[in-house]
Amino acid sequence: MFGLFKKKSEVDKLQKKYEKLMKKWHALSTINRSESDKKYAEAEELHKQIELLQKQSL
Repeated sequence: MFGLFKKKSEVDKLQKKYEKLMKKWHALSTINRSESDKKYAEAEELHKQIELLQKQSL
């Protein structure tokens, strides 16, 4: 209940975006391979950013 108005951290935002990209990647993998590869590359870049932010917060 009290977490309702809690602001999301940058890592949380990036994680959510990463999950959406991975879903799109999976959906495109059977339809359009080149678009699928682009989405996967975008997701990997986000994953690297997430890891860097997590290391900095330690």
